[in-house]
Amino acid sequence: MRRFPLVAVVATLLLALLGPAGTAWAAAPAGTVHGGASQPVYSYAHAVRETVWVDTGLDGDGNGRTDRVAADIIRPSEPAAAGRKVPVIMDASPYYSCCGRGNESQLKTYDAQGRPIQFPLFYDNYFVPRGYAVVLVDLAGTNRSDGCVDVGGRSDVTSAKAVVDWLNGHAVGHSSRTGGSPVPAGWSNGSVGMIGKSWDGTIANGVAATGVAGLKTVVPISAISSWYDYYRSQGAPLYGGTPADLAGYVEDQATTARCAAQQSALAAGAPYSGDWTPLWQQRDYLASANQVRASVLLVHGMQDLNVRTVNFGQWWDALAARGVERKIWLSQTGHVDPFDFRRGAWVDTLHRWFDHYLLGVANGIETEPMADIERAPDQWTQDARWPAPGTAQTTVHLNPGALGGSSNSGTASFTDDPSRDENAWAADADLSTPDKTVLSTGVLGQDLRLSGSGSVTLTVSSSTSSAHLSAVLVDLGAATVRDYQGTGEGINTLGTRSCWGQSTTGDSACFLDTAAATAQVDATVFSRGWADLGHYASLDHGVALTPGAPYRMTVHLAATDHVVPAGHRLALILAGTDNGLVDPPDTRPTVTVDLAASSLQLPLVGGAARLTGGGEPAALPHHVLTGHQPRLLG
Repeated sequence: MRRFPLVAVVATLLLALLGPAGTAWAAAPAGTVHGGASQPVYSYAHAVRETVWVDTGLDGDGNGRTDRVAADIIRPSEPAAAGRKVPVIMDASPYYSCCGRGNESQLKTYDAQGRPIQFPLFYDNYFVPRGYAVVLVDLAGTNRSDGCVDVGGRSDVTSAKAVVDWLNGHAVGHSSRTGGSPVPAGWSNGSVGMIGKSWDGTIANGVAATGVAGLKTVVPISAISSWYDYYRSQGAPLYGGTPADLAGYVEDQATTARCAAQQSALAAGAPYSGDWTPLWQQRDYLASANQVRASVLLVHGMQDLNVRTVNFGQWWDALAARGVERKIWLSQTGHVDPFDFRRGAWVDTLHRWFDHYLLGVANGIETEPMADIERAPDQWTQDARWPAPGTAQTTVHLNPGALGGSSNSGTASFTDDPSRDENAWAADADLSTPDKTVLSTGVLGQDLRLSGSGSVTLTVSSSTSSAHLSAVLVDLGAATVRDYQGTGEGINTLGTRSCWGQSTTGDSACFLDTAAATAQVDATVFSRGWADLGHYASLDHGVALTPGAPYRMTVHLAATDHVVPAGHRLALILAGTDNGLVDPPDTRPTVTVDLAASSLQLPLVGGAARLTGGGEPAALPHHVLTGHQPRLLG
């Protein structure tokens, strides 16, 4: 991380203290970039704060008027006075009034005249003084925007895309929600970077997949690439509600009655059967990944059981096929923002990323290692590429109780028990229980690294007309890990605060600090896959099974990057319902697996030789980092 000289830090603090008095600020003569980075030379206290309502071209709520979405804007005043234009950092979200953003659930706030006061998160406090505008967009149907929530569909994506278009002079903005005068974005230079966690990051993916002009980079954090894979897994319904439930949760209550038709469409289009319907197809951004022109800085928790890691893995692969400039951070956390698990390094990386892609600063970030991966709490490594160099899709043979060997043989069986989950299976890996089949290596004599996505193709028969399959990869051995199943999903929130930018009375730059929450475990589940056997032939339509008949189905194992260390064992556990993650089928089958006619494909660094003890070492990358980085002030 770059360290700023003490003199520069003191100067920055003096500017922050003197700025509100209006005596210390003057417009920088040539912008904010000095010494290879944008500097905080503009006044946050004197920034322009305004709202513009942008036409989307849609009428989602059916009131006969084009929907307008609210874009709350904060931008430095000095560039406009000097005739200079600025780039935009944009976060489009449904959560600004119902639920909040960040670890402290911050909401937007407004003064008596409706002007925005608090902009959630640190982006405004940190980047506006450095010469960026920050634009927070209320998705259609939420907070102060017209229209209806459609959970990742055309309305959601158009809400944000229209604002990108407006910032580039290709859409119309207005000074009020229902009338007002046209408002051009004359202060914008047209370069936009979208960022956001969860639903917000998902919209960034969706807008990028439109190929909209002006969108130069996106930073999706714990984001969805296909909404089907948020609610379903190869035909199996995942635990956690429906799109209609989610829409009702975030929707502005004033629009609920007008949006009944949209709610009905969401309910009808997402059947519990798990079929691949037109609703899901419309919300599959992978299908348009070839249109992505923006660079991508992707962040995901490898233990995220909300937006599961299949979403980042398939998106990453699609971007790689497109040749998109990209970088990836993979943590041991669950559904957590990097600001809360690696704060100093994250702010520095994001600063350099936006400087390069939005301000054109030649800081070299695009040539640095592609991947940052957390190996243990606060211990990070880097790779030149991801998946790691030397990774090969490797066939691992299956035998009763065993992974490896020169061929497949035998059979195995399990009986679905909906009360059991992957943690129980892993804890009982060496016990014979009827609800699972465990196949494991012997004790490894060397580290075994998996980097990317795997799969297991199973030939199975069911004793009943329905069956769900779960396949999980487990590292059997003692370890200290982030407590991703705890309330903080791998972090503890502390009572102290640190400051990241400039503050006003209504919008503080100081946020509660965090630290890693850890757990001691004897087994770690690190990749998962679930499927409904009735969808063995096609996702389009599931069928009833013929009891006793063999079916062949490939279960996709979600992307990961994990090292099973020497002295541990790698296990594949096959079972039925993974309680709390996938819903059970409508019967309680006994499933028989023909191991001789099944196969396992794993992304092994170093290939098959790593399982047999030969080959080149799959050593961790040369560049090892710790999480204890110096704080970046200002």
